Amino acid sequence: MTFLKSLSVQVLVALLAGLGLGALAAAYGGAAATPMIEGVEALGGLWLNALRMTVVPLIFAVLVTGIAQVADAAATGRLAMKAVVWFLALLLVSAVTAVLLVNGILAAWPVGEATSAALRAGAQAPPAGTPIAPDFAAWVKSLAPSNPIKAAAEDAILPVVVFAIFTGFALTRLPEGRGRTLLEVFNALGEAMIVIVRWVLMAAPLGVFALALGVGLRAGVGAAGILGHYVVTASLAGLAVGIIGYVLAVTVGRVPVRRWAQATAPVLAAAFATQSSLACLPAMIERARDDLGVPARVTNLVLPLAVAVFRMTSPAVNLAVCIFVAKVYGLEPSALQYTGAVFVALAVSVGSVSLPGQVSFIVSVAPICVALGLPLDLLPILLAVEVVPDIFRTLGNVTGDMAVTAIVARDEPDDHPTSQA
Repeated sequence: MTFLKSLSVQVLVALLAGLGLGALAAAYGGAAATPMIEGVEALGGLWLNALRMTVVPLIFAVLVTGIAQVADAAATGRLAMKAVVWFLALLLVSAVTAVLLVNGILAAWPVGEATSAALRAGAQAPPAGTPIAPDFAAWVKSLAPSNPIKAAAEDAILPVVVFAIFTGFALTRLPEGRGRTLLEVFNALGEAMIVIVRWVLMAAPLGVFALALGVGLRAGVGAAGILGHYVVTASLAGLAVGIIGYVLAVTVGRVPVRRWAQATAPVLAAAFATQSSLACLPAMIERARDDLGVPARVTNLVLPLAVAVFRMTSPAVNLAVCIFVAKVYGLEPSALQYTGAVFVALAVSVGSVSLPGQVSFIVSVAPICVALGLPLDLLPILLAVEVVPDIFRTLGNVTGDMAVTAIVARDEPDDHPTSQA
């Protein structure tokens, strides 16, 4: 955790340094500066490709194991099933909220063409002849890949996700022990990809610095404003989902506002400081039990399950990132592309919950970008300023975890009912 936090700071410093030096080179470096910076920028492209090469195998591996984990959890009993239903419903609410809210925000506060050009300047433009969105019939046919390996090779993420989901559920239906062997293989594959990503991320300061040099060279400091625009937009998506969780706890969970605020205050403080739902688990269990009066058998099941397979803000903030990227490139995804992107966002939110923030950002956002027909070249730059949106991700996640716990516990009897005098 300390390493990841220090890495976030290093990446942010590298971004600022790259933008600044690139702008200085553009202003005072003369003609000789451009080929030198473009040579360094090529190293940034190499780093970006090293990240990209892990996306498809990692997504498939974590989805298969993640879906199997949810299926096993749902099979453990009525409480677990009730919690999983709420998880899935709130993930869908999160995704739809992001599509409506972020498009509304960017309509009222549009990304300027000049600032968009500034951010695009350091990244590869969408290739000419990018295929248009298919019609409904073609889209439906594409959901089931006739050749999953070909779909993976062509970055057709949505069919890969569908195949992974079916594979994950199918493995849980095999005779005892047979599916477990293959799940262990996929689990090992996912862990191996995470190791590679960690290796690549160790070079993140250098990679982001190299990419930012190109942005600074071509755009000067004008890119800083649009990065601030992105931070506010993504943070608002996370904040909105957190507010939804807050409201649901009070209305559906029937927790008085004052009691809810008292119970969540220390948890939110821990979330702000740690940016980790897992680190907040002890505080969530304690506050849910002591302040909300949730039975121990409910807190001991629902909260660990929530931390394992549920991140309420993940679809919202990940879609916010992709919608922002679309606006920067002046692209307008179709309704069918948004439908596919929502489906992918829901699926990858389950598979990536146990990954570190820097890893899960690329793994979760890249497939959604592909589903929307967007390039991935801006993601390393946005990763460099992900620290602030990640705070709102965690605040919304722990709020959602506790809200579902309160809702599930609403009609459950107390562990130790008060005795009658």
